Parts: sequence; structure tokens; C-alpha cells
Amino acid sequence: MIHESVAGGARVVRFRFELLASWLIVALALSGLGCERRRAPSPPRASRPLAAGAAAASADDGQWPMPAHDYAATRYSAQDQINAGNVSTLKLDWTFSTGVLKGHEAAPLVVGATMYIVTPYPNILYALDLRRPGGPLKWVYRPKPSAAAQGVACCDVVNRGAAWADGRIFYNTLDDHTVALDAETGKELWKTQVGDINHGEFGVRGWLAALDAGSGRLV
Repeated sequence: MIHESVAGGARVVRFRFELLASWLIVALALSGLGCERRRAPSPPRASRPLAAGAAAASADDGQWPMPAHDYAATRYSAQDQINAGNVSTLKLDWTFSTGVLKGHEAAPLVVGATMYIVTPYPNILYALDLRRPGGPLKWVYRPKPSAAAQGVACCDVVNRGAAWADGRIFYNTLDDHTVALDAETGKELWKTQVGDINHGEFGVRGWLAALDAGSGRLV
């Protein structure tokens, strides 16, 4: 975003990089996971090199493995089943309530035949089975973040969503923990504390951390 102002006859152009920086952090964090999109998640294995993962993500197969769809944060799908000719005929098929009344800002993920939804605090992760009528619940994961985290979050208790890579789901909780789950079963694989809510929430500190995708160890 560019903001222009005039002071003392001179034009001052100021660039605001907050939005760009936030997506850069997401891209950097996810690039090391070697994300590859496919029809259905396979058992966890060693991550592929970034180049291979990015190449695999270039083909649009209808999945949505990260919040903004791809490393470039395009939020775009080339799928053409819905178009100008039939959009008026769309109708409700089924609904799902998370049971949480706070602001929902996390884009659902779709990998294979499963939809993953992360709620705002208490950061519950739901997996829905898209193969079955009504999208019934496959499993639910409750990280139980510290209730005190609600008091230090600057802008509601929202969550910006999870990411899928190599058969695992990764996301952050409001109390500064990163968790990794088996995407098929919902089993917690690791949970790493990456900050301290007593020293401010994520946006205040402004930092980047790298975790080993296999173990959760801080790299």
C-alpha cells in the first residue's frame, strides 16, 4: 500500500510494508516444510526440497493446503466447475458450526477428501469428511491454550489458519505454541512453545522462528 502526503511543498511517498511482511513470514515459514499438494495425504515422511515442492504445487488439483492457497499467496484456484453460467443455481448443501462465536479469520484447508477448520480461541481444529453426505466430523483436536492468552491478544482472539505438508497439519495457538498433528488421525505429533504470553503477543514482538517439521525442535 502506498500513502502520499504533501509537507512543505514536497511530496513524501511512504510505503507500508506490514501486509507484505506478514505474508513473507508465512511464505518463509511454509517453504521449509516442502509442501506438496496431492489427491490424498500420505503417511509423514522427510520433506522434499523446496524446488520440488513448489513445482508440485503449481498444478491446480482442487486442493487448498495453506491459508492463501500457494506460496505466492494468490488465493486463486483454476477450477472451473463454478462459472458465470451456473453460479446463480448454487444452493446450500450442508453447514457446520464450530460452536465458537468469536471472529473466524482462518481459511479452511482442503486436502484430499478432508476439510480442516481452525477456530479462534480456544483454537480447536476440526477435520470433516467430504466423501460422506453432510461433511460429518472425522476427528477433533483441542489444544487447550492458556485462558490468560485472551488478555494479551491485541485484536480479538482470531487465528489465521493452519497449513498442510507431508501428511501433517501445522498451526499456532493463542498462547504461543505451535502444534503438528497427523492429518489422517488428528493425533498430536509434537507441541512446541515458541513464545511467552507474559512478554506480549505475536504481533508485538515481531519475530521469525523456524521449527523442524519432524520433531518440532527450534532450529
